[in-house]
Amino acid sequence: MTNTDINLWDKDRFVKGVPHDWFDRMRAESPVVWHEGIEGQTGFWSVTNYDDVVAVNRDYENYSSAEGLVFMFDAEPDTFEQQRLLMINMDPPMHTRYRRLINKGFTPRMVAELESTMRKRTNDIIDRIAVQGKCDFVVDVAAELPLQVIADLLGVPQEDCHKLFDWSNQMIGADDPEYGVTEEISAQAMMDLYAYASELAEQKRADPGDDLVSVLSAASVDGEKLSDLEIDLFFLILTVAGNETTRNLISHGMVALLEHPEQLQTLRDNRDLLPGAVEEMLRWATPVMHFRRTATKDLVLGGQNIKKGDKVVIWYISANRDEQQFPDPHTFNIERTPNEHVAFGGSGPHFCLGANLARREIEIMFDTILDRLHNIKFDGDVSRLRSNFINGLKHIPITFSADN
Repeated sequence: MTNTDINLWDKDRFVKGVPHDWFDRMRAESPVVWHEGIEGQTGFWSVTNYDDVVAVNRDYENYSSAEGLVFMFDAEPDTFEQQRLLMINMDPPMHTRYRRLINKGFTPRMVAELESTMRKRTNDIIDRIAVQGKCDFVVDVAAELPLQVIADLLGVPQEDCHKLFDWSNQMIGADDPEYGVTEEISAQAMMDLYAYASELAEQKRADPGDDLVSVLSAASVDGEKLSDLEIDLFFLILTVAGNETTRNLISHGMVALLEHPEQLQTLRDNRDLLPGAVEEMLRWATPVMHFRRTATKDLVLGGQNIKKGDKVVIWYISANRDEQQFPDPHTFNIERTPNEHVAFGGSGPHFCLGANLARREIEIMFDTILDRLHNIKFDGDVSRLRSNFINGLKHIPITFSADN
């Protein structure tokens, strides 16, 4: 297969929608295929079928996150070593040690303890839009709950949570012209977030609570306390991961239900289908579309000879539409079963720590929406984030009638 007409570097193509036609073709013709580089960026092996994506994701010994980091675009040399301190850019055993530090914040018990708070916050969010009869669903609804919950988990005062929102947008949205974010603004947002994290950590050392920043401020790895930079990086990844991905999943879930009104009605008629509907939203949307790994030795994958040091990009967004795994994959079906999607990365050491929390946030949000919002309709065009990494939605104008 030649992929001269397929350019996965092209972020503008993703603004029109995920290029599922490209991924369908690659899975059918050559699910592991070499993708040429562009100026300043080396090429990569593109992995698009379900079985190979899962295999690479699990196999950290042969496909490393630390060797070349997890992003398709190569890191700048002057920031490479710092970025390797991000937990997503680690391999076991170091990754395992760091993961244990924050795992306690995401256990089913901790999520259950947050339940009443999340329900109250969700109702407060709906209260604020109810009388208006219309809103920008992304900005006014989908963004709010994940932002407030991650602030609670980190120990950030609620009055500061929109600082996290702005910094996160300025880092993730740096390639989108709507945000007008330059490299300098993005870098400044990161520095502002680090400064905030350092100040918060100082406060938590003096007056610790049961939040994650208190845990990290007192924690040690291999007998050594975490450095300020390590805490800052933990704060960054938890802020971005806890905010961006769940926000986009809730946003995509609303769009999917509005574009499939029979599914929305089925869910209204039978609320017991909600957990399965959330799983289908996750499969359908796949907020993180890919991660990159680096081959640690010469390998064979999908019949292709992978050389040591080669970039290997695994496309979760494609694996979740693999016809061999999901019958009729381009149909949104809230009763789909089984539904072993890889929206949380599949199994392996990098399975999303916040999966339990994200699922519960999404269930609570849609449970509340189904209770309180009716006659929901689009009130304009849905706009997408310019990114080939985050499957992001920026604006969803809707109208509705609401129960107070």
